[in-house]
Amino acid sequence: MRFPWIILFFLCPFITLAQSGIITGKVSRADMKTPVGQANVFLSNTTSGVATTDDGNFTLSGLKPGSYTLVVSIIGFEDYSQNVIVGSEPIKLNIELMPKVNQLRDVIITTPANWKKNYEQFVRDFIGTDDNAKYCIVENPHEVQLIYHREKQELEAYTNTFLVVDNLALGYKVKFLVNEFTSNKLSRIIAYTGQRLFQELPGSKKQVEEWHKKREDAYYGSAMHFYRSLFADRLADEGFQMMKLTRMLNPNRAQEEEIQDKIKHFNDGHSRDSLNYWIDQENLSKYFREHLTREPLAVASVLYSTGHPGIYAVDFTDCLYIVYTKKHEETDFKDVYRPLDMENFETSIITTSKAYYFDTNGVVFGDNAPLYEGTWSKSKLSDLLPIDYTPDAGSEPQ
Repeated sequence: MRFPWIILFFLCPFITLAQSGIITGKVSRADMKTPVGQANVFLSNTTSGVATTDDGNFTLSGLKPGSYTLVVSIIGFEDYSQNVIVGSEPIKLNIELMPKVNQLRDVIITTPANWKKNYEQFVRDFIGTDDNAKYCIVENPHEVQLIYHREKQELEAYTNTFLVVDNLALGYKVKFLVNEFTSNKLSRIIAYTGQRLFQELPGSKKQVEEWHKKREDAYYGSAMHFYRSLFADRLADEGFQMMKLTRMLNPNRAQEEEIQDKIKHFNDGHSRDSLNYWIDQENLSKYFREHLTREPLAVASVLYSTGHPGIYAVDFTDCLYIVYTKKHEETDFKDVYRPLDMENFETSIITTSKAYYFDTNGVVFGDNAPLYEGTWSKSKLSDLLPIDYTPDAGSEPQ
């Protein structure tokens, strides 16, 4: 076991400890100490959000216990964020906002055609390409600032205010503050940081019923569902199997960045042999000597208490192999190992270099986020649920 018991206090020195479902506070200017009215105050990834009154006060109530990021945002000031742990005692905060100092970013001259091309890539990588993504409408697309770095084949994006997306598949209006977004074609890594607030969309009775079913479908088998089942020690009851996967990197396969760079270089119509060689490299598995221990892991072998109510740590060696037996996988992941005699259930692989943390809402937080491969790697905005979402009892797939 690699888990250092004291690490939580050093990773999260800014956590506010409390034990209740209510947060109150006042937002003021840091320089003049005057109240800031109409500032957006919300718990990121939830449906809990309000605007401050003219005297700067706010109240967030009816909150489920757990770890949250409280965000304050208003034009003209730097965004403010603070981690809070909600429990049984009220939290009271005095928040001071710093006036925003405009930072100059790279200025890229682009044509409308190039902007459209970059924006279409941003939508694919940020929102997704599944059936739900077809029903996601961006209200203010030109709030997205886009920069394409040709030499790195990397798309960069950010927003200065909320990017508003209507998810008509799940029935949410999602407001994003996109601090950073990068999508690299060579490494095939997509990463972004930011905050988001969910709001219920109004709809007819039929629409609400359809959203209800879609939300349950998005929840069951998700990472959120897994972590909630893990701390409750209900993995088997909820349809999960947790096993140990060992594997090694394939020494006969070049690095992904080199493969993609060579394919681009030789894709000129005159270097067919070289192009075919690098395409064969791309088709090789990233791993070899893969072995799956089929006996399910005991929850106690990977889950640890942190000493803080509702906060748990996960720690393991090699990889966690997570199978959800109530849904079948529709995507072919060539690098996700599957024994020939194993049914094609949804499967995700978790890797991590250090212990990481999650709360009773099933939300991973802190700096040591794990890497997901397989089913969970597909999750984009189109499938996201707020962390205060709870499905109906007994509604899971059979």
